Amino acid sequence: MTQATETKTVAGEKSQDVKGLVTQFMAYLEREGYCKDTRYPYWLGRLARLGANLLDPESVKKVIGKQEVKDGTKIQYVAAYAVFASMLKIEWKPPKYTQEEILPFIPDEKELDQLISFARSRRMATFLQCLKETWADPSEALGLRWIDISGNIITINKPVKGHLPRQLQVSTKLIAMINALPKKSERIFPMTYRTLYTCYAYVRKRAAQVHQNPRLLSIELRSFRHWGGTMLAHYTNGNVLKVKEKLGHKSILSTMKYIRLIHFEESEFEVATAETVEEAKQKLAAGFDFVTEKAGIMLFRRPKRFHFYGV
Repeated sequence: MTQATETKTVAGEKSQDVKGLVTQFMAYLEREGYCKDTRYPYWLGRLARLGANLLDPESVKKVIGKQEVKDGTKIQYVAAYAVFASMLKIEWKPPKYTQEEILPFIPDEKELDQLISFARSRRMATFLQCLKETWADPSEALGLRWIDISGNIITINKPVKGHLPRQLQVSTKLIAMINALPKKSERIFPMTYRTLYTCYAYVRKRAAQVHQNPRLLSIELRSFRHWGGTMLAHYTNGNVLKVKEKLGHKSILSTMKYIRLIHFEESEFEVATAETVEEAKQKLAAGFDFVTEKAGIMLFRRPKRFHFYGV
């Protein structure tokens, strides 16, 4: 056997060993009741592809440490390997990383609509529309079942860590899109997160090329939620408790970042006036904000581009 052949054989055996460990890990996660769409297997497999020996915690620690990524990503690696080490009863002292405080990228509504319109698959278009109207975490939307739909109310019964179950009113448009999908599974969107993201990345890339808008490439699936949260904050005049309720946050600290993010250009408002108290009440009930009063005429404005359901 030549050295090249021997090297190839060893590499092949190592690949098979890694696949076996990942398969074992996935079975363990299922037995322990982890979410079906947990990304732990992805992070574990990526560690192996980066050169880590999964059976050697020091090797894993070294590989994680030298990655030129944000600490938030390293935390994902550490969390996944911690569960894996627990499965095999491997002792290790996980490195400590601190989640960076960064402001999320907030797209325009028209950019979200462009992505939805570029989805050739009805299921993908419906999923993105669902994210836009429910402000759900992508994993929460993936877990939606047909029994979670009642009229135009969507119930999120499988919240991700740090979120609470909640009910949200959505548009008849979204309900019609959902009802047009085939009912071949208990879940409305019977696909894995990895498959979903691969398809979404293609849609995003194609939309960015056609519209010549590189900003679209920065829109992650969670950007729909970030957009909704900032618009909620503005629409409710910074009502932290209302935003917390609609986003399903357990901690109010998670809500606070949305309160100061949104900024509107003057052209993005529609303006109304009122001369009497009754007219002013009507404008406030319609979602307009009072701005000022000039010559006995009260001026109001509200964002043009945002439409809420059930708020």
